[in-house]
Amino acid sequence: MAAATGGYADILKAPHAARLLIGTLIGRLPNGTGPIAIMVFTRAEGGSYSLAGALAAVYGIGNAIGQPLLGRAVDLYGQPRVQLPAALVSALGMALLVLAGLDPLPLTYTAVAVAGLFTPPLEGGLRALWPSVLGREDRVHRAYAMDAVAQEIMFTVGPLLVTVLVALWSPAAALLVINAIGVAGALSVVLSEPSRAWRSAPREAHWLGALRSPGLLALLGSFFFVGLALGSITVAGFSYAEDHGRESVYGWLMAALGLGALIGGAVYGARHWAGAPERRLRVLVGLLALGYLPLTLTPGVVAMTALAALSGVFLAPAIACAFIVVDRHAPRGTVTEAFSWLVTTFGVGAAAGTAVAGPVVQHSGTTASFAVAGAGGFTALLVLLATQRALAVPPRTAPHGEDVVATSENDRNGAVEPGFSTGHQA
Repeated sequence: MAAATGGYADILKAPHAARLLIGTLIGRLPNGTGPIAIMVFTRAEGGSYSLAGALAAVYGIGNAIGQPLLGRAVDLYGQPRVQLPAALVSALGMALLVLAGLDPLPLTYTAVAVAGLFTPPLEGGLRALWPSVLGREDRVHRAYAMDAVAQEIMFTVGPLLVTVLVALWSPAAALLVINAIGVAGALSVVLSEPSRAWRSAPREAHWLGALRSPGLLALLGSFFFVGLALGSITVAGFSYAEDHGRESVYGWLMAALGLGALIGGAVYGARHWAGAPERRLRVLVGLLALGYLPLTLTPGVVAMTALAALSGVFLAPAIACAFIVVDRHAPRGTVTEAFSWLVTTFGVGAAAGTAVAGPVVQHSGTTASFAVAGAGGFTALLVLLATQRALAVPPRTAPHGEDVVATSENDRNGAVEPGFSTGHQA
């Protein structure tokens, strides 16, 4: 753990690194708290649980659609011209929700959809900036692990901040303040020198963009099921808490899951890992799936909390490794879009997991709902195993005929991405 802390401190000492990380986390606060804040606001306005859930779902769908589209726009036009305007429009969508309330409903749904659709792709943008800020490959890989750890902190602190703001003022004020903070975070990022100077590599003109990479498609297929596993745990954990008669148990389980991810991410980032990240990702996803299986035992609260922490240990390392794989497989000029696709696919998978686990709890009970997580984890592993050829980075041929290792857009030597010609630049 000390080695990891030292490694992260070394990264944060790099010029602009701390500002970019903190600014991105603050800028993503509306995204991390949006569904919770929308549901609290809806209930405070007299709306039903069904309406609250529907509005949160519309926000999530808008987010899923907008992230890769805005990511492609960032690759084409740069970060400041996309990230800040998107953050402002998203915040205005939430402000419209506060002003309109729940009547008329079409306006309410429109406001929520706009807020989700224009959520800026700050997470993908940060990962696109790390190579120019940190330089060395090992530091970039460690930064990916640090990102995963920082996200767990944000997703823990964010809901608590919403709770405090609601207690001090009101749900409407919480929505407005959270989104104002988010705009400030986005502004801090886009005004930084690395963000203003960053330009995507020249890209091929292709309507599929990043999705024309078979390796990226394989990875997205796998991480849909990783997201499904995590989403099902949120429902199964709530059911477990109800079975034990205490709502506070749910908070302990989710906190333990986050703590496990924090520890796993810190340890993973403490060392440089040799070998192909694609192979390492298969191991990490396999261990993640195994960690979900003991949850089906549903023991007492103390033991269950320990199992929840264990199940989270390999989550942050798997996510960090996945972003390395994205970096290797994204076609040139599509890196922000590719990162955004992974974020989106993971989120859609989590939403699917909650949708699947709900009926399972109702018809088969808590134990069966935790089994959904294990099934999701092992399906993710099977996808990776079935697509090994697509995920194998092919060698490119050097001028004299010898094979050299293929490199990604983040390669400082500017090597050509294998499998894609350099003509017809967009």
